[in-house]
Amino acid sequence: MWTELKKNIDWVGYADWNVRDFHSYDTRLGATYNAYLIRDEKTALIDTVKAPFAANLLQNIRERTDLAKVDYVVCNHAEMDHSGALPEIMSQLPGATLVCNAKCRDTLAAHFDISSWRIRIISPEDSLNLGTRTLSFVNIPMVHWPESMVTYLPNDAILFSNDAFGQHVATTARFDDQWNIHDILSEAKSYYANIVTPYGRQVLKTLEVVRGLKLEVIAPSHGLIWRKYIPEILSAYQDWASGKYRARVGILYDTMWESTGKMAEAIESGIYDFNGSLAADSAPVDAVRLHVRKSTLTRIATEMLDTPVVALGSSTLNAEMMPQMAAVLTYIKGLKFREKSGLAFGSYGWGPGGPEAIQKWLELVKYPIVADMIKSKYRPTPEVLEQCRQAGRNLAELAMEKAGQ
Repeated sequence: MWTELKKNIDWVGYADWNVRDFHSYDTRLGATYNAYLIRDEKTALIDTVKAPFAANLLQNIRERTDLAKVDYVVCNHAEMDHSGALPEIMSQLPGATLVCNAKCRDTLAAHFDISSWRIRIISPEDSLNLGTRTLSFVNIPMVHWPESMVTYLPNDAILFSNDAFGQHVATTARFDDQWNIHDILSEAKSYYANIVTPYGRQVLKTLEVVRGLKLEVIAPSHGLIWRKYIPEILSAYQDWASGKYRARVGILYDTMWESTGKMAEAIESGIYDFNGSLAADSAPVDAVRLHVRKSTLTRIATEMLDTPVVALGSSTLNAEMMPQMAAVLTYIKGLKFREKSGLAFGSYGWGPGGPEAIQKWLELVKYPIVADMIKSKYRPTPEVLEQCRQAGRNLAELAMEKAGQ
């Protein structure tokens, strides 16, 4: 299977409908591993696919050209979902030279025996002439690996953007205008939140470079190819990378016998109270309340990306927070979201621990603590629930302020 992007430029990748986990990313819609074939006086393959699908990639190439006519294989990224098929591909393309930067070569050598491969190391100022077309290269270190780069085809205004601007979806569609734009941006946001978030500063530098290019197509390594909604995805990346906030409160909690759950509901109720006090023409503060054992790390991170204020709650188990809450906070810490204002809450029985552990976590990640910890011994009393509702009102007001920054 192949799809034409422009004359003699084709998608030849693979749609993986069955993958459901990508190092803890919940790929509920599957994924695509996008590879692209450019046929000119010389032929170049841009990236490969995950190892189990090497045969599929080779078949797609055969449908467009003889394998012996492929002159170059460009490796933009050494991660296994991009490069896993390389040993098989290089063995089946007898005339091909691998094109990559020096860091990529070293990373590939740590995974594969590359001693028999012809390799051309390129620098950012280098180009690769294919005949009527020329490829140029831009290193984008830490978006999202040290060796990451993108490939640009100025003749056709196509950016082969590596992981940038991707989404994890399996689909028979190939282009953004074949899907609902809101759905695509939602999946792109999830992808950004869970994979790219820690590298926002580097993303902003990359966006400066990208905006200097003539762009008719952005062809990422995963998901749909951008040709109609390029301004929309560039604008979204600008917002996400710069840490733009929405007027929103996130309530994340884990509960044992629903005491902490009742407290979470009361915080949410306070947000409704705040919205009810606003003028009719004022936009309300949004809220999301997630029981972390009934959600996924992927959704939680996506919801937290542009949320400025968080209420984090846990029951107490063995003098600690609940295990899944600890997992969530570990995941959030690694993603290095922009600073969020936080509140710790939760319940305990014969001994404290859960909310105190969350308070320590807030201090560890240097999130400003906006109110005293709210604790309930066993079932929350009416007084405790009113504390929670008042906290919700205060958090909503703060979220509105931070979104206006």
